[in-house]
Amino acid sequence: MNTKVVLQQFEVVVTDYLEALESYDWERLTYKPSAGEWSLGQMYMHLIQSALYMQLRNVELCMIQNKEDPNVHYSGEKTEQGKRVYAQGSFPPIQIQVPASPEYTPAEPESKEQIRKGLEKVLERMRDLEPKLHEGTHDSKIQHPGLGFLHAKEWYALVEMHFRHHFLQKTRLEQMS
Repeated sequence: MNTKVVLQQFEVVVTDYLEALESYDWERLTYKPSAGEWSLGQMYMHLIQSALYMQLRNVELCMIQNKEDPNVHYSGEKTEQGKRVYAQGSFPPIQIQVPASPEYTPAEPESKEQIRKGLEKVLERMRDLEPKLHEGTHDSKIQHPGLGFLHAKEWYALVEMHFRHHFLQKTRLEQMS
């Protein structure tokens, strides 16, 4: 897995999200097509929060290799879904829905600036972590709920795949607003 290529692809994806963000007015950014769907703003917040507080956090935990952390493992495999996702380098082009819940459903953003800064922070963390992925061995793994046990480079690549996957939702929400 070439993490330099992953970072380059991520930079392109984030640029696309930032350019789209500039074209939205506040009404369009917070428009929800139905009670069970997210707005564009919530989708942006989901991407930022998932990257910062789950995916990149897990990259760092895998690199630390703390044997006392109950979440860190040195064995374990990907699920069949995880094997397919990583073999293809992307999620399948389907809509994935999870039940609405306070801990999963993102809040509306406070401003476009909050989203912009969040995207920039994710990009900065990706740039900071990429060279560190080549220092030493990172053989510890942390379990993803659907993909199985992933090591640091796989968690890193997941950020870009996740952002790219949400292009489908972004396009659908743009067409509805």
